Amino acid sequence: MAEAIDNFHWRCRHTWRQSARNTAWCLLGCAIGDFGTIAAFQIWSPETNPMLVMILAIMNGLITSIALETVILSRQMGWLNGLRTAFGMSLVSMISMEIAMNTTDWVLVGSLKLTWWSIIPSLAAGFVTPWPYNYWRLKKFGVACH
Repeated sequence: MAEAIDNFHWRCRHTWRQSARNTAWCLLGCAIGDFGTIAAFQIWSPETNPMLVMILAIMNGLITSIALETVILSRQMGWLNGLRTAFGMSLVSMISMEIAMNTTDWVLVGSLKLTWWSIIPSLAAGFVTPWPYNYWRLKKFGVACH
């Protein structure tokens, strides 16, 4: 392990590609729960406090990300090990992704609402924010969040 720590660098294309794939899977799971929650409140209860919606969106994003990852991993290692691995994913990565997505949407729209022109920038912010952390974790420790 000391050798891996001593040889850490940011120049490995293979690790950048792998960490990008890992981050994209996380983004898909988080976006389903996050955007689904925001859309539901926007349609059925638009008067709900936006901070409550944001908290629920983050929680649902974490839940759907873990659920999606469990399904994907269960094909490789069985349900129980898939679930354990999914719960062992980096919450730092997922929470930073969620906060970046919701903050970007809030800044662009002025509230927590989905618009056709705020979704892509929110997804981009949600991807770019945890990506270096996922690279670092994968390169330094050999630990992927997915």
